[in-house]
This record gives sequence, C-alpha cells and structure tokens, in this order.
Amino acid sequence: MTVTDPASATTVFDELESAVRTYCRRFPAVFTRASGHRMWDEQGHEYIDFLSGAGALNYGHNPPAAKAALVDYLLADGPAHGLDLHTSAKARFLERFRDVVLAPRGLGHRVQFTGPTGTNAVEAALKTARRVTGRTDVIAFTGGFHGLSLGALAASATAFKRGAAGVPLGHVTRMPYDGYFGPDTDTVDHLTRLLDDPGSGIDKPAAFVVETVQGEGGLASASPAWLRRLAEAARARDILLIVDDIQAGCGRTGTFFSFEEAGIVPDLVCLSKSISGYGLPMALTLVRPELDLLGPGEHSGTFRGNNLAFVTAAACLEHWADPAFTARVQGRAALLERLLGDLARTHRDLGCAVRGRGLIRGLAFADDGLADRVSRAAFDRGLLVETSGARGEVLKIMPPLVIDEDGLRHGVALLASAIDSSSPEGEQ
Repeated sequence: MTVTDPASATTVFDELESAVRTYCRRFPAVFTRASGHRMWDEQGHEYIDFLSGAGALNYGHNPPAAKAALVDYLLADGPAHGLDLHTSAKARFLERFRDVVLAPRGLGHRVQFTGPTGTNAVEAALKTARRVTGRTDVIAFTGGFHGLSLGALAASATAFKRGAAGVPLGHVTRMPYDGYFGPDTDTVDHLTRLLDDPGSGIDKPAAFVVETVQGEGGLASASPAWLRRLAEAARARDILLIVDDIQAGCGRTGTFFSFEEAGIVPDLVCLSKSISGYGLPMALTLVRPELDLLGPGEHSGTFRGNNLAFVTAAACLEHWADPAFTARVQGRAALLERLLGDLARTHRDLGCAVRGRGLIRGLAFADDGLADRVSRAAFDRGLLVETSGARGEVLKIMPPLVIDEDGLRHGVALLASAIDSSSPEGEQ
C-alpha cells in the first residue's frame, strides 16, 4: 500500500502546533480509528501498529474489557480527577495490583502515585534514594533514557536530549552498560573497581538507575547474570537499586516486570506507559516499605489521581491473573524472534542484527541511516515502526502483546519489503 496524504490534512498542525512534535513528522497521517494492533487514517488506509504508543499500548488500542469498564465508570459519574483522595477506582486498582502482581512475586513494595508520566516516577525514585542514603549522586549507564525533566534527564545519556536542558546536568556518574566494551569485558567489574578504589574520584552514590532493555538506547539488553551482579554490587555497598521499567515493563519482555528473569528484587521500580493499559496517563514508583521516607506533599502533583487510568489499569491486570496469557505473550515473543532472526540472516550484507528481548526488539544495521529509511518506507506500506539509538540507527519493533500470529507475520512481511526497498540494491 502506498499512502499519499493530502497536504491540506495537516495544515492546522503545521500552523498551530509547536516545532517539538516528532512522531507525526515520521508518520504524516491523520488517524481517526484504532483497534487492537491496527489503525486507520482519514483516507481509510489501514496500518499495522508496531509502535504501540512508544510502549503505552501493550494491550493494543481500545482493549474491549478496559473500554467497557471505562464506559461504565463514566456513565456512573465516577470521579475522573481526585488528587490523591481515596476513591473506589484507586482501591480497586491497588487491590488487583497487590493480588495479581505484587503478592505472587513476593514483593511487599508500597505504591507511590506520582505525576502521570514516566519522568515523574523517576524523579520520585531519585528523591527517595537521596533521602534514604543522604547521598546526592547516582550512577546511570551509557545508552540509558529516563525522562526529560531535569533530574531524570541528568540520568539520561543521549547528547541530543541532554543538550536541550539549557543548564548543567549534574550529580550523575555515567558507567558502561552491559556489552558497551564488547562481550569480553564485564562492566560490573569496571564499576566495582572504581567504586572500591579511594583514588578513583568516584563518590559513593545513592543509587544505581538502570533499564534492563534500553528502549530509547538502541535496544541494548542486559543479561540476567549482569543484572544479578549489579544488584549484588549495590547490596554489598549499601547502594539502592532503581529499575526503570517504564518501557520494558508491564509484560513487554514476557513477564510483568522485565527484571523477573534475573531473579532480582529492586529497591525501587518505576512504571508508567502501559500501566494504565489504555494509553491514559498514569505513573507510579514502587518503594520498599522501609524506604518510604518522603513526607506528605514532598513529591506531589495535581494529576496523581487519574481515576480513569485506575479503572482501565485494573481491567487490564486481569490478563495477568490468567497464566495462559503469559504463555501466549511468550509464544508471540518466540515467533517474533524467529521472524526477525530470518530477516537478519537474509540481510547479513547490511550488518543486520537482532537486539532486545521479548516483544521489545530492535534491528540494527551497519549503515546508521538505514533504519530511518526503512521506517519511512514501512509507513508507505502500512506499518508503523520507529527508530531508536543515539543516532536513530536501530529499528524499534514493539507490537502489542495481544497481536495475533497473522498480524505479527503480516507486519514483519511489510518490514521485510521496506528493508528490501531501502537497501542500496533496492534503491537502484
């Protein structure tokens, strides 16, 4: 399918919307309807969605059970906004989150509702770590992305995003992520040697903040062994471990939390994006009870009480009450891995390599500009797929967890066609 959108359709956006907009530049359509893994524009063109709201739509667009619960709540005049007041919607979410997510995993963390975006959850975690330890610095990792408010941005690595701050971004020491120096260098050894050397100049930090899969950092993925060693290094030195599970969490790697495979228990966990299950703004920070030391109002916000998000989140958690759902997600992840592996073997000449894990995957190419060309060619064929990495050099592939096998195969076939047309041979 070739998409040709009339220029007039986007006139109002070009006239009135800020220059900071991004996704609409890559996907210049006006979308009017969405369901499951598909979207439609004003001209009726259909798209397979491998973007999933940048990870905010793990259960697809308008998941039926969540939509029905939301409509019922609205028709009953349930409060939509409630600050941090007690509401029945919040109670229902907390109960289901405890019973379906926390208790089965042996987690006793408290739930702090922050402002509604991921960066708010990271800021809360950083404040908590500094309060608990009395230390100011944190250690973050190459390739990491944790948000665009100043504290979270300081922990983020990409020069382009950091450059917009306009002020120095301090109190963060950057360390190499797993694999940064290649497969023969254990970067936890590098980290602990510096921490334990009184001549290194590295101050003891309040916390490590890490993503298990770097969604914005080119889909680098930390091994379970590396994560376990990092957790052990933190515990042995009285350093808190913060896992930013904003993009890789809520089932994206095949388990609800992305760190489950490693068998670690972080001190603090940041969740946003798909925690609401519906694309509604919601974020939270999980805090071990003994670390819950911020006082009333010390990390506040007008929109901590998005009750509509609580309703849809509780509905979507019912997926995780059914063990068969996890098995289906892992089955789709295995299929995607096979399909992308076939693509990579077909395009060895392009240096094509598969990254990530579960249903958060990347295709890297030797030519840094190829991923961008493939993304645009995919859009012309009816597939939404974005790029990742400091240079935009990796395709980021994130279909909804609920996509069926036919949809997954069709999307990868469109992606294969886009690669063929965008490679040097295809452009001739």
